[in-house]
Amino acid sequence: MNNLTFNPELLRIVRQFRGLGQTALAKDTCVSQGTLSKLEAGLLEPNEEIISKLSKALKFPSSIFYESYQSFGLPLSVHPMYRKNASIGKKDIEQLEAELNIRIFNSMKLVKAIEFEEDLPLPFLSVDIYETPEKIADLVRRTWLIPSGPLKNLTDYVERAGCLVFHCDFSQEGVAGVTLKVPGLNPCIFIDKNMPSDRQRFTLAHELGHAIMHRTPSENMEDEANRFASALLMPSKDIRPYLAGSKITLEKLATLKMIWKVSMASLLMASEREGLLSPSQKRYLWSQMTKYGYKTKEPEELDFPKEKAFTINQIFDYYRSDLEYSEEDLANLLHTPKEDIDKLYSLNIIRKKPILKFV
Repeated sequence: MNNLTFNPELLRIVRQFRGLGQTALAKDTCVSQGTLSKLEAGLLEPNEEIISKLSKALKFPSSIFYESYQSFGLPLSVHPMYRKNASIGKKDIEQLEAELNIRIFNSMKLVKAIEFEEDLPLPFLSVDIYETPEKIADLVRRTWLIPSGPLKNLTDYVERAGCLVFHCDFSQEGVAGVTLKVPGLNPCIFIDKNMPSDRQRFTLAHELGHAIMHRTPSENMEDEANRFASALLMPSKDIRPYLAGSKITLEKLATLKMIWKVSMASLLMASEREGLLSPSQKRYLWSQMTKYGYKTKEPEELDFPKEKAFTINQIFDYYRSDLEYSEEDLANLLHTPKEDIDKLYSLNIIRKKPILKFV
C-alpha cells in the first residue's frame, strides 16, 4: 500500500457508518484520538500498523482507505435548517450521511459496467418558471404519459426515468426519505423501508419533487415537494369527482385509500385542498382521525403491497449471473464486507424486463 494515497474522508465515513466517535475508535484501536483527528484531517499519513488496527476495529478491508472518493454532504431536504420538525441528533446525522456515502461509493463502482437507457425524461422544472408545484406535477404526468386516475406504480415510473431507488432502514434517524444528486451517477432516492406502503409512495413522490424542482435550498422547498407529491398522486381533476360525490367520512376515506393508494390523511388534506370541507367538517374529521389513532397509524387491514425497486437488484443480478461474481468478488469490488452488502441491499435475484444496457 506504500504507493497508494490514503483517503482521510473514507476513514471518517467508515467510522461514522459504524456509529463510532473518535474517542470510541481510539479506545478500540489503541491509537490516540489526536492521531485519529490528524488522520481524518489529512495532516498525517498512517503506517501499515495503524491501517491494520483501523481495518480490524471497523471491520472493513484496509483497501477502502486508499480508494479515490470525495464524500457528499447531506441532501438539502434532510439538513436541519430546512426541516420544520428537526429532531435528529448530531450522531444520527453523521451516521445517516455515512450510510448514504457508502451506498453512493458502492453504486459508483457498480455502474461502471452499466449504461443506463432511460425510458422517460427527468427534467428540471423550477417553480419560478412553472409557477406552482401542481402545474409541474401535471406536466410530469403528461410528459410521462401517466393515465388519468390513480397512479398504479410510482416506483416503476421513477426508475424508468433513470433514478436509483434504495429502500433503507432509517428507523433510528427518523427520516422518511432523501434525495441525492452527485456527478457521474443517476439521481439517487433513498426511502425508509419501515414505513407503510401509502407513506412510502407519498415519500417517493415528495423526493421526486425535490429531484425535479430543487437545485438549491429554499425556505419553501418542503412545502413545494409535498404539494407536488399530492398533485402527482391525486390530480385535482381526477380526485375531485371521487371526493365530491357524497359526504366525506372516515369510511369513505378508507374506501378511497384502497383505490388511490394514498393515506386517509392525504385524502383528507386533498379534500381540504379542493375546498370540499367546511371549517366544522374539517375539525370533526381530524378529531376523529386523532380519536382512533389514525394520525399515527392507519388501520392495518387497509395496507396494500409495497412497491418494489428493481434497478439495483438488476445490477447485482447482472454481476452475479452474467459476470459470474461471487459474494467474495462483490465484496472485493465494493471494498465492503459481505455482511454489510447483504444488510444494505438484501441481495435478492429479481427477474424483470430490463431497463438497462450492460456493456
